[in-house]
Amino acid sequence: MSAQPYPVQFSVGYPDRELNRLTSAFRIFVAIPILIVAGTLGGHESYASGARSWSIAGGTAGLLFLAPLLMILFRQKYPRWWFDWNLQLMRFSARVGVYLALMDDQYPSTDEEQSVRLDFPYPDARDGLNRWLPLVKWLLAIPHFIILVFLTLAAIVSVIVAWFAILFTGRYPRGLFDFVEGVFRWWNRVLGYAVVLVTDEYPPFSLSA
Repeated sequence: MSAQPYPVQFSVGYPDRELNRLTSAFRIFVAIPILIVAGTLGGHESYASGARSWSIAGGTAGLLFLAPLLMILFRQKYPRWWFDWNLQLMRFSARVGVYLALMDDQYPSTDEEQSVRLDFPYPDARDGLNRWLPLVKWLLAIPHFIILVFLTLAAIVSVIVAWFAILFTGRYPRGLFDFVEGVFRWWNRVLGYAVVLVTDEYPPFSLSA
């Protein structure tokens, strides 16, 4: 019997084609308009990894955390519109992060999924979530955050290497792509567990789907 997949699912379609070398070369400048849009959604930015792009990729700016926590704790409810906001914001943030990581040369959409797939089910707060667990999820997730700091640094180096590869060959090396995708996946699983609070299932220590 195969194990059930983790509730937070993330993937990026591999661009099996030649990427736009010009926009890849100047990606950080080309992305400025969409970064401004992303920055207005949160009102603040998190620099946990020391890199703005990875903060946006993780969807940490503008996510509703305290309000759902209090509702789960005292009312055992997770209002649907709060859930939808967090899901759509994480999807948008992921598209921006993937674009900054050179994994797609299609400009990030504010509403279309494009090559990025991020999904998690709407939780049954009364029967599917422990009302007390959100108080300590951030603490339980600390081992993940520690590992992710180092993985994020490695991913940033991988993106730099991929940048040179795209400039010379027009292609994103598949091994580097899979690694960076795995780091994004790991971040989103941990955020779904410890910040967005949509699942009580502890995230796996894994880059794979």
